[in-house]
Amino acid sequence: MKNQAYRMAMMYDFYGDLLTDRQKEFYDLYYNEDLSLSEIAENYGITRQGVRDVIVRAEAYLTEIEDKTGLIHRFHLMQHQLDQVAGYAEQLLKLNADRYEDNNLESIGLKLKDLTETMKQE
Repeated sequence: MKNQAYRMAMMYDFYGDLLTDRQKEFYDLYYNEDLSLSEIAENYGITRQGVRDVIVRAEAYLTEIEDKTGLIHRFHLMQHQLDQVAGYAEQLLKLNADRYEDNNLESIGLKLKDLTETMKQE
């Protein structure tokens, strides 16, 4: 369940603006506010099944978009690659400190670390 909730939150973050206002509202209440289908239905004066239908359609639409674009998959891949680059920068800095003490190598290593951190935050 935890993985499913995380996946749904990621899809909403990436593609949520493509949903209708009603789909966004119900999806947000269900996944982010942790309201039950019954609670949402009661608040909006519709049936539980009606809420479920809206959420299921939204999930299907978001899944279809991810299947076609692969943006979330590429995002995770890029995060992993940035972690690797940061690790290589650390190795460069350590090697430089242990053997070379070259100011240019240290500057390059620090710039790589800063750049990867900046990219991960954006």
